[in-house]
Amino acid sequence: MELYLTKNFGKPNAIAMAGYLKHGGYRALRKVLKKMEPKDVVEEVKDSGLRGRGGAGFPTGLKWSFMPQETDGPKYIACNADESEPGTFKDREFLEKEPQMMIEGLIISAYAMGVNTCYIYIRGEYATQTKILQQALAEAYEKKFLGRNILGSGFDCDIYVHRGAGAYICGEETGLMESIEGKKGQPRKKPPFPANFGLWGRPTTVNNVETFAQVPHIINKGASWFRGIGTEKSTGNTIFGVSGHVNKPGAYELPLGYGLKDLIYKDAGGIRNGRELKAVIPGGSSVKVLPADRIDVPLDHDSLTNAGSSLGTGAVIVMDDTTCMVRVGVVLAHFYRHESCGQCTNCREGSAWLHQLMVGIENGQGKIEDLDLLMDVADSLEGSSICALADAAAWPVQGLVTHFRDEFEEHIKTGKCTSPDSFRI
Repeated sequence: MELYLTKNFGKPNAIAMAGYLKHGGYRALRKVLKKMEPKDVVEEVKDSGLRGRGGAGFPTGLKWSFMPQETDGPKYIACNADESEPGTFKDREFLEKEPQMMIEGLIISAYAMGVNTCYIYIRGEYATQTKILQQALAEAYEKKFLGRNILGSGFDCDIYVHRGAGAYICGEETGLMESIEGKKGQPRKKPPFPANFGLWGRPTTVNNVETFAQVPHIINKGASWFRGIGTEKSTGNTIFGVSGHVNKPGAYELPLGYGLKDLIYKDAGGIRNGRELKAVIPGGSSVKVLPADRIDVPLDHDSLTNAGSSLGTGAVIVMDDTTCMVRVGVVLAHFYRHESCGQCTNCREGSAWLHQLMVGIENGQGKIEDLDLLMDVADSLEGSSICALADAAAWPVQGLVTHFRDEFEEHIKTGKCTSPDSFRI
């Protein structure tokens, strides 16, 4: 298996420009500026089958093609480095260990879409990563990869860093744009879509860190090479962030379509302390949980959808048999209640109701009919708000109650937790 995203992570000077150039950095940018027309770059990315790595999995080249080529004013690109989904840390790997890869991909995408101004919206808690990123951008300007007349091509591009203030909702692309504009981070109604009405009412494209980091490799090695990795509909490698009750938590670069069971037991070393696996959340906290008997599934968009969950951000959260699934529900429901921006009534009130019901069951005050009520509230939340946060609040509840209803009923009948060691380190 070929590693191309992480092969230089941890090597001496990998963070610095010198280390990136030593390993072939900015060769792809030179290639597109000297040998490729912007439309050819878009077509190459489209032909590669690259899908966005931010969670939705939308085809990247197709998204780029929505950007109007002829406009009377500026166009923008925003790189989403907010990464606030619980369990997700893959983009942090690029920011900490080889930020120039993402920067090069961002410059290439700007050339492809005729954009001269880009923003990197970075999570407010990523203070150290912000410093690394700003240093990397300074080195890119020093080497003339950014600024005016890049490498004598006549193409201009500037990149600015904008720090968030710790709001999960700003990971949603229109909430992100509102925040960059200095407004409250609340998602916009769509249509109009960002490609037509984005930052300051101008055409804007938003992709996440890993999506941009994939681009230089596609340009250097070609779309057919990229399509040869992964599955027919989920191409390329990605980074899976494995956390929870495993012996070797960490970030693993693997082809899409790799087996979830193999990732847990071979790459991540199996369940710690010799315990039994109970459940896995395969794509970050907003996707549905899979019980232990359903983990023999490939990690790609279609396979996980068919299994009743989603690939999401590739954040694999592993839980052993000491885990209380009711407590999991309480924690996740609290997060989405807290992070709802409050703009949509269904999301604001529904997420609070889910949390209230979960807490009641956890505290021994629940009733059997609360389980059907939980599902009714969750079902009513799906597709009911401007953005997908209502879905994100609903799906964990639906998965937990569907697969672990007996455990919820036991909490209600006995009035106490069936897994008292849950969440103890």
